[in-house]
Amino acid sequence: MEIIGYIASVFIGISLGLIGGGGSILTVPVLVYLFGESAELSTAYSLFIVGTTALVGGIRNATMGNVNYKTAVVFTIPAFIAVYLTRAYLVPAIPQNILTVGAFTLTKDIAIMVFFALVMLAASVSMIRNKREEEDDEGETAPVFNIPAIIAEGAVVGVLTGIVGAGGGFLIIPALVLFAKLPMKKAVGTSLLIIAAKSLIGFIGDVQRPDLIIDWTLLLTVTAIAVVGIFVGIYATKFIDGKKLKKGFGWFVLVMAIYIILKQIV
Repeated sequence: MEIIGYIASVFIGISLGLIGGGGSILTVPVLVYLFGESAELSTAYSLFIVGTTALVGGIRNATMGNVNYKTAVVFTIPAFIAVYLTRAYLVPAIPQNILTVGAFTLTKDIAIMVFFALVMLAASVSMIRNKREEEDDEGETAPVFNIPAIIAEGAVVGVLTGIVGAGGGFLIIPALVLFAKLPMKKAVGTSLLIIAAKSLIGFIGDVQRPDLIIDWTLLLTVTAIAVVGIFVGIYATKFIDGKKLKKGFGWFVLVMAIYIILKQIV
C-alpha cells in the first residue's frame, strides 16, 4: 500500500501543475488510506505537502509572468490569519468523541473525513460544471478589485484549509477570476502562491502542538515526489486541454467523496 501511496503522490503535484488545484483532494485520502495515518495528522501533512509543492509551482509560474502579486497579498493576509488560528486553536479544541448515537460514535477523525468529503463534493460540482473561468489572456488590463469580497473569500478559504488541510484552489481560482478580473493563466499561477503561503503558515500551527508527532521522513519523501509531479503537470499543460481534464478530474473527485462518506459512516 505504501508503494501505491508513493506512486499516487506524483499525481498530487501533477494535479496542481495542470489545473492549479486538486492536489489536497488527493493528499488526505492518500495519507489516510494508503499510509494509514490518522485524519487529523493527515490534514497537517497535507498542508506541508501541498504548500511546498504549490510554492514550487508558484515560483515557476512567476518566472513565466503568470502571477499578480497585489491580488495574492490582498487574498493571502486574511487567509493565513484564519488558517493559523484554525490549526493552532480550533482543531485541537474539537473533542475526540463528539457524540454517540446508539452503537455509533462520531469521533474527531470521522468528523474530519466526512467534512472533507463534503468539501470534495463541492469541489467536484465546481469542476464538473466548469463555470465561466476561462477568459481571453490577450489584452489583459489592470485588475478591478472587489476588495471586500476578496478578503471575505480569503478568510473563508483559510478556515476551510485549516479544518481539512485542503488548499482550496477550486474556490480561489473562481474568486480571482470573478472578483479580481484575472485571466485564467494568471489566476492559476496566483492561486498556487496563495495556496503555498496559507498552507505553510497553517502547518506552523501544527508544529507548535506538542501532541502531534510528525514523521518527517514520510512527510519529506511524499513532498519531494509531489514536487516532481508539479513539474510534470506544468510541462503537460502544453499538450493537454485543461478544461476537459478538470471536468474528468471532477467526476473522479465525486466518486472519491461518495466512497469516503460511505466508508466512514457505513
